[in-house]
Amino acid sequence: MSFTIELVPEFKDNYAFLIVDHDLGLTTVVDPGDGEVVLRELKRRELYPALILNTHHHPDHIGGNDRLQQEYGAPVIGPAREKGYITGISRGVSSGDIVTFSTLRGEVMETPGHTDGHVSYYFPQLQALFCGDTIFTLGCGRLIEGNSKQMWESLQLIAALPDETMLYCGHEYGELNATFALAVDKDNFDLKKRTEEIAMLRKLGKPSVPTQLGVEKRCNPFLRAGAPEFREALAKARVAPLDADPAAVFGKLRTAKDHFGQKAL
Repeated sequence: MSFTIELVPEFKDNYAFLIVDHDLGLTTVVDPGDGEVVLRELKRRELYPALILNTHHHPDHIGGNDRLQQEYGAPVIGPAREKGYITGISRGVSSGDIVTFSTLRGEVMETPGHTDGHVSYYFPQLQALFCGDTIFTLGCGRLIEGNSKQMWESLQLIAALPDETMLYCGHEYGELNATFALAVDKDNFDLKKRTEEIAMLRKLGKPSVPTQLGVEKRCNPFLRAGAPEFREALAKARVAPLDADPAAVFGKLRTAKDHFGQKAL
């Protein structure tokens, strides 16, 4: 089977994703926020959606469910803990559940923090994780319904995946997140290099998504809350005490990001 993953830009900075089986002309749609935009892309590519996956219940990730179901009748799979908030959901899934598409098997991971029931979908055969608003290029989601302990545990769950895993994040926040990351981790050579790469991609009109997990583990401050050298720098900057546990350090970082003088991402 021949598979690709295609990005569908929506709204100002959202992405929906198409997992495409080119042999069958079928696709799984991940987080369709704008049904008309996704519908146009499906028709342009002559693809038939066999499945819709939602990572969480926010409108910019599920707003297209109705339109796609009206057109194609595709079933919707989403987090079991958010079933009451997701239009047209056919099946609620939790950690350890499996979703199938063509010859692919996707593993469901509960990754709460941004929302209380947020899930991510890991497809080992594609080396791909569809992580919604849990982790972004050089960033992580705001704690809207969850808390810092939940989000830190979710990020650690993601960090345990193979470094080659590509993270398909729900928003294009790379450049904005890089500004904060450099402010708190200014001596990180890998981060400086990644920031330059992102700036070049955006200048060329290309996305910073997907991003590779191994790169994020070296550059993303929210994944580095347990790294000794980073913790020392944060302690010197009085962001978080040296003896704080990693979840608390993460919480201090997330609060600092929320008050960084830019849009809270």
